[in-house]
Amino acid sequence: MKPPAIPLEKVTALPAIYRAVVPPEYQDENGHMNVRGYMAIFDDAGYPFVASLGLTPEYHQQHDTGGFDLEHHLHYLNEVHIGDEVAIYIRVLGRSAKRVHYMMFMVNQTRGTLAATFECVNSFADISQRRTAPYPPEIASRIDALLADHRALNWDAPVCGVMKE
Repeated sequence: MKPPAIPLEKVTALPAIYRAVVPPEYQDENGHMNVRGYMAIFDDAGYPFVASLGLTPEYHQQHDTGGFDLEHHLHYLNEVHIGDEVAIYIRVLGRSAKRVHYMMFMVNQTRGTLAATFECVNSFADISQRRTAPYPPEIASRIDALLADHRALNWDAPVCGVMKE
């Protein structure tokens, strides 16, 4: 698979939702960040993203709701080393009544490279029923506003091509 040819300044114009310094426990036997470390950082970045939509832990507790990741695609592009600072940027790609399709971009701030992309389909869920559920109107409107902004961008997201909301 050919790496995406996205100028870094286009990625960094997206909302930055998370920053981290790669800790020593993420190092693998090859001297760089292990795949589990990438997943941990992308997972940690997902919480501020959904909170920005209004889906805070308090909201979920109050409404007995949550979210389920349904599918992921992770593309490793450039090495990340222990001690490197990374930033996660987000782009919403699509939405249905119950799902959101988005992509996160890991930028290695220390080395000035796009390190990885993470594409995901996530669903809203009624935890009492353990089933996906439609987004409440106030949450759906926030997703739609972000989606409209991201659809207006003048570059294509490097999607894997098999995921759909």
